[in-house]
Amino acid sequence: MTKPFASSADLAAKEQTLEVLAPGVYALTAEGDPNLGAIEGEDFLVCFEALATPTAAKKWLAKLREHTDKPVRYLVLSHYHAVRVLGASAFDAEIIVAHEKTKSLIEERGEQDWESEFGRMPRLFDDPDSIPALTRPTVTFDSTFTIDLGGDRGELVLRHVGRGHTAGDIVAWLPKQRILFAGDLVEAQAALYTGDAFHREWSTGTLDRIASYGADQLVGGRGAVARGTEAVEAAISQTRGFLTTMIDEVSSVQERGGTLKEAFEACHAALAPKFGGWPIFEHCLPFDVSRLWDELSGTDWPLIWTAERDREVWARLQG
Repeated sequence: MTKPFASSADLAAKEQTLEVLAPGVYALTAEGDPNLGAIEGEDFLVCFEALATPTAAKKWLAKLREHTDKPVRYLVLSHYHAVRVLGASAFDAEIIVAHEKTKSLIEERGEQDWESEFGRMPRLFDDPDSIPALTRPTVTFDSTFTIDLGGDRGELVLRHVGRGHTAGDIVAWLPKQRILFAGDLVEAQAALYTGDAFHREWSTGTLDRIASYGADQLVGGRGAVARGTEAVEAAISQTRGFLTTMIDEVSSVQERGGTLKEAFEACHAALAPKFGGWPIFEHCLPFDVSRLWDELSGTDWPLIWTAERDREVWARLQG
């Protein structure tokens, strides 16, 4: 029997939980749905991620407004994927910050990604008609962008730590509080989506640089907040393990002259015992293996996912 396409059959609402990680530092988690964050400056807010629609984002902002009424000066986008950026207009932010590669990816494939993700995860697109257009950053950077939070709050450091989940992922680091918002470069007990990834760089140097922060708390792209150094290390290790297992399995199949379908089946068999019960595992794996197959075959820049290509790959691998 063919499995329902991606997350098209996942229609059950997820419970959202707002957590206060430190004075003026907030995270919203939702049982494996995309996470968000917010950091108070002296007289402004920095928000991290924007959800898939303005209507969805307004529900998060309503929870946040129970704690602070400061205006949003900065909206930080960790990468270009539609479910992370298309809700941006709800924040009324003065400045939308992203890596320069994120801006170029939005121009190159933002429309196709919007259509693709809407088809894969319709439940996340609460009131899709509320999306005015593609979200475009107003400020971009290459390596580091620092925001002075004012008073004795310290600073927030945005940094590109290497190619990983996409070419333009950034993290947000609070040195004073030792809290790291890692975006989809780290997942805490949630499966990885790697359809636009650079697996070998992500699993080595990029994750090494994330680990080097020595964070006391880490907010990944999905899953629970990792609290304490052991939990942070575990989340990073789980992410690395998912990637290295995939690399090993796909490489082995390619080396013996096998097929993409065989590589998918080998990855599924190797990953499912540990990761198979985690959110969006079945959804992600066909797209993950397809991209990794291309990467190991010499295609450095990810092919663009369209709604049509999504369905073709799904039928070929999950059929």
